[in-house]
Parts: sequence; C-alpha cells; structure tokens
Amino acid sequence: MTEMVFGTVASKPGEPVLPKWWRTVDKWALSAIMMLFLIGILLGLAASVPLAERNGLTQFYYVYKQLFFGSIALITMILVSMLSPKHVRRLGVFGFICCLLAICALPFIGTDFGKGATRWISLGFASVQPSEFLKPGFVVFSAWLMAASFEVGGPPGKRMSFAVTVLIAFLLALQPDFGQACLILASWTLMYFVAGAPMLLLAGLAGGVVGAGFIAYNSSEHFARRIDGYLNPEIDPRTQIGYATNAIQEGGFFGVGVGEGRVKWSLPDAHTDFIIAVAAEEYGLILVLAIIFLFMIVTVRSFLRLIHERDPFIRFAGTGLAALFGMQALINMGVAVRLLPAKGMTLPFVSYGGSSLVAAGIGLGFLLAFTRTRPQGDISDVFGNENRGG
Repeated sequence: MTEMVFGTVASKPGEPVLPKWWRTVDKWALSAIMMLFLIGILLGLAASVPLAERNGLTQFYYVYKQLFFGSIALITMILVSMLSPKHVRRLGVFGFICCLLAICALPFIGTDFGKGATRWISLGFASVQPSEFLKPGFVVFSAWLMAASFEVGGPPGKRMSFAVTVLIAFLLALQPDFGQACLILASWTLMYFVAGAPMLLLAGLAGGVVGAGFIAYNSSEHFARRIDGYLNPEIDPRTQIGYATNAIQEGGFFGVGVGEGRVKWSLPDAHTDFIIAVAAEEYGLILVLAIIFLFMIVTVRSFLRLIHERDPFIRFAGTGLAALFGMQALINMGVAVRLLPAKGMTLPFVSYGGSSLVAAGIGLGFLLAFTRTRPQGDISDVFGNENRGG
C-alpha cells in the first residue's frame, strides 16, 4: 500500500524481471485497467445477449469472445509493460509500419460489413481493424521523430512527424473514419505542445482542422449525415442517439435494475459504441461516474508520472498514449450523451471488440512501460544532485 500511495521504488540491479516489473509499475493504473475490464464483462452479460439471440447464437457467445480477446489483451499488456523503452520503441515503430501498409491496402482488400466505412480486413474466422493497432504505434513513431529533433545534428523530426500525421489522417478520412482521424490529430497536437510547439502554430493547426471539416462536410455524405443529425435540435427516438438518450434518462441515479434495461434490445451497437447507455440505464449514474473515475485514474496518474520524466522520447510517447486512452473514452461517452457527433468509437477495455481490446492492451502496455519507475528517471534527481554538489 505504501508503494501505491507514494510511488514505486526504483528497481535493483540484477533483479529478476517479474519482481522488477512489480516494483516499478504503476499499480493504481494497473488496478483501474483491470476493473474497467471486469465492468466490461459485467455490461457484456447484459448488452450482448439480445444480439446473440438475433443472430441465432448461444446467449453468452459474445461474452465468451470478449473474455477470450480480453485475456489476450491483458496478457499482452502485462508482457509489453515489462519491456524497456528501447524495446517498446522498436516494437512500436515496426507495428506502425505494418499497420500503415494494412491501411493503404484497405481500399483493395477491406470490407465495411454494411456500416458505410471500409475499416476492416476480414480473415474469414475473424476481422481486424488496422486503425486500432495503428494508434499506439503512431504515437511511438511520432515521439521517436520528435525526440530525435532535439539531438545535436538530428533530423527535422517535428516536421517529419507532422507530415506522417497528415498522411495518416488523410488515409483514415478516406475510409471514412473521421473519429479516428481526429483522435490521431488531437494526440499528435498534445505531444507537439509538450515538445514546445508555439501557440500560433497550434492555432493554425486548429484552423486547418476546421477547414478540413468544412470540406469533408461538403464532400462526404457519411460525414454530413452525422453532423446534420448532431445539429438537429430534435432527437429522433428511433435512432441510436434517441435510444441511448432515453436509456440514460430512464436510468437516473441508481438504474432500473440488473437485467431490466430495454435499450439493449433496440440498439444494434449497444455492446460496442453505446455500452455506456446500457450502464446508465441498468446501474444508473453511480456506475457511470465510477467508470469515468477509473479512466481518470489511468490518464491523470500517467501524466503526473511523466511530468518528472527527463527522457524526451518517453515523455512525448507517454503523453500521446495517455491522451489517446483518455480522449477515446471522452469521445465515446460524449457521443452517447449527444455532446459530440456520432463517431463509431468504442469505450477502451469496456466495449466488445477483438481489435479494440487487443489494441488497447498493446497501447496500455506501452504506457505502463513508459510510466514505470526507473533509476535516475526523475528530473528531481538531477536537481538534487546539483544542490548536493553546490
């Protein structure tokens, strides 16, 4: 308990991998992630049963699949979090290149599963969404470029990372997947801000995003339809947003009771994009606040630990990964309560989805690896040594 409150202690030389990992990992964040996964299973027991019945499958078919992919995600997360920053960087860069090639191939081998956006590659027995796996790799790749720009005689890493970001956002917009494109742009902007970007440049980037949104609205029927639905002051009760809004209102503070919710029978994406509506209806505001608090623990603690990190690569990459995790949760819940246009984005580690779960496990593994306590990894160590030397 002392380590969880005051921070982990530095690893000992020659210490075995597992004890070393346990000493240095952020146990509060790790516990919060485990609790989010358990809540996801709990909600899956309610939300996925109607879908299984509609598809002629056993009642808990999707729950078993979520347990399977969730177990893979958790094991992957723990194994990845044991890696050193150098190995995480290599894995992230390699994964980014592979996912970028997969996204480039989507127009030729991808499928939309009738949802109007070509985001998946069907393998017959399963499907993969490359953009989910691209995100953690993109953050690591961009952080590597940004950190390299600070080295003497280093490459123009910031400009290079910006070019890569624009390319990725363009490829995602072609699917179209504007939600993931916005998430990529937002995480890169925050990393660039931490790297010392001038405010005037960031303002220019914001203006560019608004301009791109205007162009997308006038050229993409998919994008325009979602924006029009969001701006419409009246909510059609027969739409997904209408069902979700009614479910949240019905839930109140304490919910209508376990298994008593009705929204899961109406919403086709109740187990994925609108899982928070199921939580609000059956368990009420109490569970929703608990979920928000758990996401805050992971995100805020990561930022606080990264503040004292003196390695620029670790600081930039950790910031981007924490931002990805927190902003995706914010977007998902914002859509459900109609604060944001519909994005088709899952709630990390809570929503059903093999690609989403495993990719989140990889991203959180990267984040836990970057936020581990390392010998002399604190800026205060440097200041302390200077004071003692003076």
